[in-house]
Amino acid sequence: MNVIEINQENAQQYLIDESFNRPVVVDFWAEWCAPCKQLMPLLEKLADEYAGAFLLAKVNADEQQGISQQLGVRSLPTVMVFKDGQPVDGFAGAQPETAVREMLQKHLPSPWDAKIAEATELLDQGNTAEAVALLRAAWEESSKLLEVTLAYAGALVEANRLDDAEDVLNEVRLVDREAVHEQLMAQIELKREAGKSPEIEALERDLAADEGNHEVRVKLAIQLSTSSHFKDALEHLLVVLRADRDWNNGEAKRVYLDTIATIGKGDPLAAEYQRKLFSLLY
Repeated sequence: MNVIEINQENAQQYLIDESFNRPVVVDFWAEWCAPCKQLMPLLEKLADEYAGAFLLAKVNADEQQGISQQLGVRSLPTVMVFKDGQPVDGFAGAQPETAVREMLQKHLPSPWDAKIAEATELLDQGNTAEAVALLRAAWEESSKLLEVTLAYAGALVEANRLDDAEDVLNEVRLVDREAVHEQLMAQIELKREAGKSPEIEALERDLAADEGNHEVRVKLAIQLSTSSHFKDALEHLLVVLRADRDWNNGEAKRVYLDTIATIGKGDPLAAEYQRKLFSLLY
């Protein structure tokens, strides 16, 4: 149960007793209150999103005047957070979603915390692909919260997905770009400088001398993919496929599909280049 209507009969059970088990968010509202009708759908959405991590207790202030007076409610809407039988936080008046989320986060585990914890374990085990996928989901669920953004970008750097990491970091507002952000950007530049093997550099020189040499371009793509430079690899393979869809009995296409499989299903980069291949072939 995520939401309940409060009355005199159940107030003790759900406002006080239940708050020893989980936080209870109490929403005092009335039918005539327009801001109440703006706030309540947001609270209901968050109650569903947190899936029982807190109880949303709705109190009709007109019908339950005794409860409202006992708790000192003077304006509507009023929201209170109860923990261990006591009000510990709250606000009066309709608030934006960001403000309500910030209040809840002080008292609740975030829905994405479990994903971040699991991703951290996967990174420790060297499983960067699955860790990146989990952190991507956490990043989106958290509405790109700064601390989750930095964790996601860090995993992308570790996976050598440098362009993707830079794109994620560039979404951070200028006012929020502090030490960790700058450290990650510096890591990206250092990895770029150190990341190209002698084999990659030699193939790049050969390709610069003969840009129409598909064999060299595919070899370069394989080396780039092996070094986790997936986007660059896929772009090179697209050049070959646009010129000859069946080059070398389909080798370019096979390498392209193998690269997408290495990135992992559901990854935005994989999805983007699956769409590009589909558009090219069909």
